[in-house]
Amino acid sequence: MALPDKQTIRLRFAGAAATYDRQALVQQEVANRLLRLLASHPAPPPRRVLEIGCCTGILTAGLIRRFPGISALYVNDLVPEFAPLVAARVPAGTPLHFLAGDIETIDLPERLDLVVSSSTLHWLSDLPALLDRLHERLNQQGILCFSIYGTDNLRELREITGIGLDYHSLSELRQMVAARFTLLSCEEELLPLHLPDPLALLHHLRQTGVNALRKETWTRARLDEFSRKYMERFRSAHGVSLTYHPIYCLARKE
Repeated sequence: MALPDKQTIRLRFAGAAATYDRQALVQQEVANRLLRLLASHPAPPPRRVLEIGCCTGILTAGLIRRFPGISALYVNDLVPEFAPLVAARVPAGTPLHFLAGDIETIDLPERLDLVVSSSTLHWLSDLPALLDRLHERLNQQGILCFSIYGTDNLRELREITGIGLDYHSLSELRQMVAARFTLLSCEEELLPLHLPDPLALLHHLRQTGVNALRKETWTRARLDEFSRKYMERFRSAHGVSLTYHPIYCLARKE
């Protein structure tokens, strides 16, 4: 499995800034389910909130609608180019603070009531270490709510190319979170995405930044071979499939 290279991740997602919202249908669905999970466990409305991996602000906008009384909304992303896109998505006067940089190394705000993240934490090098830091920054009864992708994520690509992240399983995440927080919910689903053909699939990956693991340029021969194998193994009446495997976790600091 490949280790995440933060510089490549930053460049790929920056390059997808203009196309991300149009292609990120799965990420939008995952963010919406994360908000529903948060709403299913009532808690005092948070005042100080940190969002990790805000990207273009899909989840950010939902948080503001859900919690209009937020007094400080810290949004982090590795890609500084996302800052104006997020700002354009939120109402004027929103107490928004953009924190550019690697969430594993930057200074984190303190006295947080809620930490939330969607479709981001699988890019980290050391998730347990970040969970420890977040536990320190959360207030008592503070909430941690995140989605992360699991072991079957993009399995078709991994089968053909041999490239993929070292994802955590549902059981691993349950143990990891429960060791630090009171675990309220941890569940998973598979979301198949269907695209017309392998070339459309590669465009989808590039236009969402999800191709951040591959540094090499596609040659014509490599592209033809990839397309042939993908069509042989994963073609159906709906086109070709690409599997997303989100896992949703909700926990509280006691």
